[in-house]
Amino acid sequence: MERPTPRRIFLGALNAAALNTVRAKAGPNDTINLGLIGCGARGRGLIFPIFSKLPGVRFTALCDVNSKYLAQLREKAGGDKVAAYPDFRKLVEDRNVDAVVIATNQQWHVLPMIAACRAGKDVYLEKPMGQSIGEGPFAIAAAKKYNRIVQAGTQQRSMEHYQKAVELIQAGKLGQISEVRVWDYENYYPGAGSPPDCPPPPELDWNAFVGPSPFRNYNPNIYYNYGYDWFRVSGAGHQVAWGVHHLDVVLWAMQVSSPKSVFATGGNFAYVDNHEYPNTFTGTLEFGPGPVSKHGFLLHYEMRTGGRRELRAHGKLFIGTEASMLLDRAGCSIVQEVPAGRKLVSTGPYVNAEETILPAPDANRHFERFIENLRNRRQPNATPETLHQATAAAHLMNISWEAGRSLRWDGANHKFLNDSAAQKLVLRPYRAPWKLEL
Repeated sequence: MERPTPRRIFLGALNAAALNTVRAKAGPNDTINLGLIGCGARGRGLIFPIFSKLPGVRFTALCDVNSKYLAQLREKAGGDKVAAYPDFRKLVEDRNVDAVVIATNQQWHVLPMIAACRAGKDVYLEKPMGQSIGEGPFAIAAAKKYNRIVQAGTQQRSMEHYQKAVELIQAGKLGQISEVRVWDYENYYPGAGSPPDCPPPPELDWNAFVGPSPFRNYNPNIYYNYGYDWFRVSGAGHQVAWGVHHLDVVLWAMQVSSPKSVFATGGNFAYVDNHEYPNTFTGTLEFGPGPVSKHGFLLHYEMRTGGRRELRAHGKLFIGTEASMLLDRAGCSIVQEVPAGRKLVSTGPYVNAEETILPAPDANRHFERFIENLRNRRQPNATPETLHQATAAAHLMNISWEAGRSLRWDGANHKFLNDSAAQKLVLRPYRAPWKLEL
């Protein structure tokens, strides 16, 4: 016999449904109350000067595991008028919050996103999707189950010159694209050093910061100086932190979702410190045939933090049979291919560009679009699905690097072919009491 639904569960569901109905009917002139999870560098950058400058938007709640960061940003955001929480679960329950902005380290992306969706909140989720490939399907399922608007923080999708570049690629302007090169170059020499583990500062709840990751002792290089990208507890190297932006654009332009094979290698060749990911890294992803490339293509990714003396420190180069396209946040340029038998006289794809697209003043367009999407109950062009696919491609390179071998990948089923050891890295287990569930 089917058991009756407890009254408190029924009323809770009824209230959630009513709240969603009210939100769905919100008018274009209603004030949207935002809650921010993560008051560090990225969170501060999102509030000031971006979201707080948009009309009809205010922050009503903040959350961080660092009491000092939380207090400082609260004072700047409105003082006592703004609720402050050390626990994200309290923020998502706050009835004065309509939508949640998640700007934490990546081990704290998926769990707060699912909790916010469950509580009837819409979400702006910073990239990458999470610490492992297996988190993505849960995030996608949560947005669908609770019928929420979840916009990924891959802001290049809202930039006009990127949209035009993608249109040209998909229209065949470059011909058959056989190779795409992607790179991230910085100069962090001589590195961050190797300070010993030590007690965390008193304002930081270190156990809460570690969260679902395997516990490790505090080290100053993890928490300060942007070191969080370089330790397994909170990051996965530039190939994930920066690479997701590039990979998202490549997948979007080439109309593919996942590679069929991957190989990556790297090491600390520029300097030695206590970072857990290499400072010099390269990976190759092989994609099968698709709408833009009938025969498939190779994507080469390069990252180094021991030298950035290049014309463009971060960028993408699409190489086709008719032309090549250089694309980054500074603009887009196209150089015609040299026919067989003709001499190459230019010194590279940066010279004698036949077509150039300069960026529009739309660096904040993505954030404006999120608010517009909330007001119009419209799904974004940067979705949990697109963020998952770009993040998965980056994590695949890391898994190949850790495994030390080339791997074959079945993207539709999130499985490595005939490699049980690599498969264990697809979904990293959560530390108790945290659970990945809808």
